[in-house]
Amino acid sequence: MTTTRTRLTAQERITQVVCAAIHEFAETGYAATKTDDIARRAGVSQPYVIRLFGSKQQLFIAASTQSCTRMEEVFRAAHADIPPDTEPDEALRILGEAFKVLLDEREVLLMFLHGFTASSDPAIGDAVRERFGEIYRLVRELTGADANQARRFMASGMLLAVLAAMQVVGAGALPTDWAQELMDSFENDSVC
Repeated sequence: MTTTRTRLTAQERITQVVCAAIHEFAETGYAATKTDDIARRAGVSQPYVIRLFGSKQQLFIAASTQSCTRMEEVFRAAHADIPPDTEPDEALRILGEAFKVLLDEREVLLMFLHGFTASSDPAIGDAVRERFGEIYRLVRELTGADANQARRFMASGMLLAVLAAMQVVGAGALPTDWAQELMDSFENDSVC
């Protein structure tokens, strides 16, 4: 009996490689990740990965961009549940609750954090700064928050990302009393 393999479209293959890249970069960062490992995870050859993206740098930017896009998707979906004329603090709280979904998508948050650490590379830094700014502007647009409210929201999100990176919150968390205390403090905060 023969099995027929379905041929992926070019876009499906690109998506597959970006997903593999997110996984690999999330675990080992930009400098330590090899395109061979990404190719193996994606089930393609390393020269094919380079042919698709041109360089490891461009693949990292694509993976970082995809992680930011995922955050924006979460915020836009939560925005759909915000009634018109909701006060900014309440709208931010709703977005913050939605953000907690990403605690179980640790690779997305790790990729986000690795983008910051790789920002000394000019091309990566430009892309990461642009996407972070887009997320900040989106949060303000969706909630009507002022700059101070948005700053508090972004700071809370960064703390949550760091806690997820340390594996003390989210799926597979290694609970600690101090992490639980921090998470409990979010319950009393109108921002997250």
